[in-house]
Amino acid sequence: MKKFLYSFLLLASATLFAQKNASTKFAVANDIVGTVDMFTVNHKNAIQSTRTFKSAAELPQNLKKFGFIADNGLVEYKLKNGQANIDRIAVSEINAQFGFPKDNPVLIDGYEFTNADTLIFGDILNKMHPVDHNGKKMVSISTKQ
Repeated sequence: MKKFLYSFLLLASATLFAQKNASTKFAVANDIVGTVDMFTVNHKNAIQSTRTFKSAAELPQNLKKFGFIADNGLVEYKLKNGQANIDRIAVSEINAQFGFPKDNPVLIDGYEFTNADTLIFGDILNKMHPVDHNGKKMVSISTKQ
């Protein structure tokens, strides 16, 4: 019985961990969420400076609200003057596109964004579709093409 319970717990924890895309490294610029890949591929000429944090514990006060996406670290970009015009959308607007309540959580590469006011760079919204996550319908977004 103990072996069965141990196996079940191990499988359950592996399944829970597998929901998050371990290869996604999030980035923030002007309080807007993107990915490191997005900036290095599409907007490298717009970057003025970079600060890298290895864990949520290292985040300064202004970035603590993004601690839930810092599993793989978090990069903060400062954009050059006149370069902050990258398309962005609020979590509430993504929900509206799918007919969900504006305060509904949204999954991005398995990370649950619960604040409806959080802004997301449009460049990372590659594949969006509704899913049933833990008994609740929400939008799931993949940042990979």
